[in-house]
Amino acid sequence: MSDTALPPASGHLLSRAAVIATAMTFGLTYSLSAALIALDLAERGMSEALIGTNAAMHAVGVLATAVVLPRLVGVFGVRGLILSSLVLAAATMMAFPLIPLVWLWFPLRFFLGAASEALFVLSETWINSLSTEQTRARAMAAYTAALSVGFALGPLILSIVGTGGATGYMVGSVLALVAACFVASPRITAPKFEEPSHASPLHYMRIAPIALSATVLNAAIEAAGLSFLAIYAINLGWPETDATRLITCMMVGAILLQLPIGWLGDTMNRRTLVIALATIAAAGALLWPFALGSFWASYTLLFVWGGAFVGIYTIMLTVVGSRFKGGELVGIYAVMGLTWGGGALIGPLAAGLAMQVFVHGLAYFCAFALGAFALAVLLLKRDT
Repeated sequence: MSDTALPPASGHLLSRAAVIATAMTFGLTYSLSAALIALDLAERGMSEALIGTNAAMHAVGVLATAVVLPRLVGVFGVRGLILSSLVLAAATMMAFPLIPLVWLWFPLRFFLGAASEALFVLSETWINSLSTEQTRARAMAAYTAALSVGFALGPLILSIVGTGGATGYMVGSVLALVAACFVASPRITAPKFEEPSHASPLHYMRIAPIALSATVLNAAIEAAGLSFLAIYAINLGWPETDATRLITCMMVGAILLQLPIGWLGDTMNRRTLVIALATIAAAGALLWPFALGSFWASYTLLFVWGGAFVGIYTIMLTVVGSRFKGGELVGIYAVMGLTWGGGALIGPLAAGLAMQVFVHGLAYFCAFALGAFALAVLLLKRDT
């Protein structure tokens, strides 16, 4: 099957479901493992520096995989690599509570990062191959909504099963294996891609700067928001329970508003839509200091803001899917996965420094980043 051909209707729907399951599994294993491993190491008496170093091994696994993934796809195919990555994620999650030697958790975290990067890149590539130009934005909207659901499920599962013992790890492992069984169904047809003609990440950074900037922006603000939004609200006098609900409200908006944004992406100029979403999100961030004086104003604003902010990434994924085909699509998505890790590192650091200087530092950081991105899209037309 070529990367442009579509399977029969029933297989097409099952393939879409398989991609959604893969995307949700990526989000779930990432959000579940990050919190669970950190808490587990803390309970074992490990220092914050060691916990941070262990978390960094996830990023090292992402980096190493991003470099070789396009070649591996050309050799082993999308389905084979996704199945291998799901099994690797399941085995790694289960290995953490079974291995008492903490120093062995560092290579385990590396393998978990490698599996996550493969799932992230290949699910994006696969969903694009199943889309036509007329429905691409809606398909990517469903994909990003699935990612958000996966990110939300990780903390929810931990709140139910707790962080002690092996239960949390087992749940993550079992869900990854369930997704693997789904992807392995013979009724699901995966696309085939050739090896990209350019292996260097610098090549894609030169020809798609806005798309890669959007990835950095999404990861940076998402990581900063998840880390500091509740703290920001508590500093302004909110009760802890209500402050954490702000994150839930933001995530719900990020999920529910993607489908109407995807519809807009299929019916209007996508560059105009991206600029509009970034401008709305920047203005919304500037309104946080005023809205946080009211519960209902805060919930309403963050619901809309979450949808607009994540919608930027949805539409940029759509633009990339329109511009790149075949192995080149794998290559650009691999680099986007790489820059995602960079954004997730930069965002909390920058937001944390801003909050040390200003009471509303998180709002100012988000507004500045989103405003700068909107201006960049307005000035640069190369990849929008």
